Amino acid sequence: MRELMNGNAADPGKARDAAVASLTAPGGRFEVVEEEVLGRRMRVFRSRPRSLRELLLTARRHGDTEYLVCEEGRWTFDEHHASVASLALALRARYHIGKGDRVAILSANNAEWITTFWAATTLGAITVGMNSLWSAREIGYGLADSTPSVIVADARRRELLGQTDATVLSVETDIPALASQTPDAELPDCDIAEDDPAVILYTSGTTGRPKGAVHSHRNVLAACDYHLFNDALAEALGRPPARRRFLLVTPLFHIAGLHNLAVPRLVTGETAVIYTGRFEAERVLRLIERERVTNWGAVPTMANRLIEHGDLSGYDLSSLTALSLNSAPSSPALMERVRELLPHAAPSLGTTYGLTETSTAATLATAADLARYPDSVGTPVINVDVEIRDAKGNRVPDGVEGEICVRGAQVMLGYWNNPEATAAAIGPDGWLRTGDLGMLADGHLRISSRRADLILRGGENVYPVEIENALAEHPCVAESVVLGLPHADLGEVVAAVVVLTEPGAARQAELSAFVAERLARYKVPTRWLLTTRPLPRNATGKVERHRVRDSMEHQVVDDG
Repeated sequence: MRELMNGNAADPGKARDAAVASLTAPGGRFEVVEEEVLGRRMRVFRSRPRSLRELLLTARRHGDTEYLVCEEGRWTFDEHHASVASLALALRARYHIGKGDRVAILSANNAEWITTFWAATTLGAITVGMNSLWSAREIGYGLADSTPSVIVADARRRELLGQTDATVLSVETDIPALASQTPDAELPDCDIAEDDPAVILYTSGTTGRPKGAVHSHRNVLAACDYHLFNDALAEALGRPPARRRFLLVTPLFHIAGLHNLAVPRLVTGETAVIYTGRFEAERVLRLIERERVTNWGAVPTMANRLIEHGDLSGYDLSSLTALSLNSAPSSPALMERVRELLPHAAPSLGTTYGLTETSTAATLATAADLARYPDSVGTPVINVDVEIRDAKGNRVPDGVEGEICVRGAQVMLGYWNNPEATAAAIGPDGWLRTGDLGMLADGHLRISSRRADLILRGGENVYPVEIENALAEHPCVAESVVLGLPHADLGEVVAAVVVLTEPGAARQAELSAFVAERLARYKVPTRWLLTTRPLPRNATGKVERHRVRDSMEHQVVDDG
């Protein structure tokens, strides 16, 4: 491998291609073969674990290395394994949790969240990662949809639960007690297949209701393998990763926090440093300094807030040598500001494109890629196919815009209890229609626009129809349209044009409170335009959103 690298030293692209070929060749560490996955032929790694339970068992070899660090304490891999085994035993014996049962977690990020996830999956149960920002009404919908047998919730979210037939366990006392009651427990046996469901993560849908993306053990393991392959590739190119400590800021109910950070660290024997509470630049910077964090996957809003924080010379951030911006588009200008602000991490600054339905990144742009193609979100990752297709589903030539479609073993099984939405998203051939528009050129993917009407506020997906449906319940609202407007910090903010039944029938504060009772706070519009003039519509009756946007930009009133 070293000879391959040295022989192509003058051409990094050729060196990388040679390293990939060597790693994936027959007999290679990451040998790629074609196998049948749910009735479709797909490329997979020959040598791979078949369940998350296997990962948990092999992770014991990391012993007294720290796995989880947070404000409440520190857990080594040995201590974590003992906690998971004890909790799994209690879930099976006391609460009769078994294969296919749902265990919902409704909590802010903490070590107990991760411990519960591993305990549930090792029993063959399905972890439901519920959005901790949801309102009481949204929580009620998620529980009715997933019908969990057990709900693990922190104090703040337990107040929003309402009536439920499920057993409710507290993060603060119940989980620590159950995780320590049998210190010498062994993991209960369970026969788990690769394509058994392991996780449900909810993503907003264009129908106005959140949809539960179901990820199998294979899906989550494929996400993990993506990271392991990248590490092996870096090592083959003479840049072996040293001992790393990863900052976990993104929510665990996102693939970024769970599939792409908490799970891979169990395999690599490295540390996840969990940040808790609302994002505050000062606290994050002090945490990076104190815990000697080396790697951070941030969303653009976080990067913006670091930039707003200004001079960082008062912090020792020399340990932070790897940074990526994900979950929402990042402009070349933002990337350049981050490079200037964090010079130690600048050489590694990259980005990815993916979505909840793909379990992990579908494309990856390295720092070298972005230097050459600043508007790129990268090239397809190993074992993933990306195509651009027209409205009829036909592949279009390079340089032509169309819908981004993705295929691979990491693509979700489908949407929980929603076969219609599943069939609309995943074709018989296994291709996932993302709904995003873009083009491929020089092997690189460019995003031209996002899913129809989607608002990306601080890395969170907000679908207008959800808010429009909530506003429609107000007796003084005749109709409304919700859209995203540019914002320097959040990327976009939620704006609403509301047509009232009569002048002065409702005020902004009243409508804000009304929506807040029904939806998460980040979905509540902060910019409003109240009118009695009907919304502009085209000949087919559809609202002409571009005209509404113009009105908002010229007459907007800020209520936030």
